[in-house]
Amino acid sequence: MPMANFCFLLLLLLPLLSSKPAFSESSLKPGFHFDLTHVDATWNFSKFEILRRGIKRDKTWIQNFNKMIISNLKVRMPVVEQRGSYLMNLSLGTPPISFSAIFDTGSDLVWTQCKPCLQCFKQPTPVYDPAQSSSFANATRSAALCKELTNSSSSNGCEYSFSYADESFTTGYLAFETLTLGGANQKVSTPDIAFGCGIKNHVKGLTQGAGIVGFNRGPLSLLSQLHIKKFSYCLSLNGTGSLVFGSSTSIDNTTNRAIKTTPLIQNPYNPSYYYLSLQGITVGQKYLPVPSSSFRLNTDGSGGMIIDSGTSMTYITEDVFDVLKPVFASQTNLQVIWSSIGLDLCFQLPSHNNSKLDVPDLIFHFEDLDLKLPVENYMVVNEELGIVCLAMGAAGGLSIFGSMQHQNMLVLHDLEKKVVSFIPTQCSQLDY
Repeated sequence: MPMANFCFLLLLLLPLLSSKPAFSESSLKPGFHFDLTHVDATWNFSKFEILRRGIKRDKTWIQNFNKMIISNLKVRMPVVEQRGSYLMNLSLGTPPISFSAIFDTGSDLVWTQCKPCLQCFKQPTPVYDPAQSSSFANATRSAALCKELTNSSSSNGCEYSFSYADESFTTGYLAFETLTLGGANQKVSTPDIAFGCGIKNHVKGLTQGAGIVGFNRGPLSLLSQLHIKKFSYCLSLNGTGSLVFGSSTSIDNTTNRAIKTTPLIQNPYNPSYYYLSLQGITVGQKYLPVPSSSFRLNTDGSGGMIIDSGTSMTYITEDVFDVLKPVFASQTNLQVIWSSIGLDLCFQLPSHNNSKLDVPDLIFHFEDLDLKLPVENYMVVNEELGIVCLAMGAAGGLSIFGSMQHQNMLVLHDLEKKVVSFIPTQCSQLDY
């Protein structure tokens, strides 16, 4: 081949040779999914005990989050959120090192513990060692994603320090690495994923994982970096679940009816969170007599309701919960009793507790979507104590639609259309 023709051909091929494989929804087969496992599921706790442990975690971060809302309303807050409750598996590096991390719709940074670990919690898998990976690269101060860190430092690399509202934290440096996702049936690797290499870390109560995978709308989240516009998750009653990227055949097979959606609202002060437009609540036959403004996202960034898989149950503002409690109790043919387990409305179990619980229906009225919850999604039984409790609580100015109310529902986020759907599903029976 003449040299001139060879050089011309080389110029044509160079962009292809130098380009790196891209990860996108169009490259995924329908049903590309991950298994999820609740952080407490491996301990054989009852559903009641898992919820009780989750409530303890919830209360700490809700208190701290409300303090931050009050003090930072007029400032765009850094990513300061609670950790989630479900673990997913992924691999990092070349060769790939597998580990589990918390799937968290309330934060954006993807991070794991790294050697040399100056302060690290115990994890079940080997700590990631950058020196053993041929695809590892430090992020520079000028990297675009480094500039997204509101609290980064250092004149050379890109250091970070994140604190979470449950008093957990991670400190380290931003780096780029090849991330491998998927299981035995389908694996996809993509290079240059920004992640936090944590060398000082503390996550309260975490013993089954090695970090956090952020799934909110922030620029550092895994969704944003992989350009994923649609994802869904399904949490079963037994503490397991599934997470799906892109379109899912399970959605098509779940129902032949038109899928109803409700808008995902964006808070200009906290644009990464997934806000819902809750308009009211019906208990039994009674629509709660509270102002519609009780659930509204205000122009100053306060109020509203977020949907979060990492919060154990649903919390609503105290003034609304104070109305809901007597209305719910008046329609429940059980004796109200006091309990110290962290739930505000409990009843004495009937002696014939094999029969169906006689409790009122609970319907959340979102914009364009009325969601009637199954009884098992808002009532929790402890046969040992002989009680049954409403799995909802009061919070400060922010309401949260938590994971117990999501159970056995396919929760589909469409970020392009800015909507979310709730599709009743037997999550443990999904076939991908």
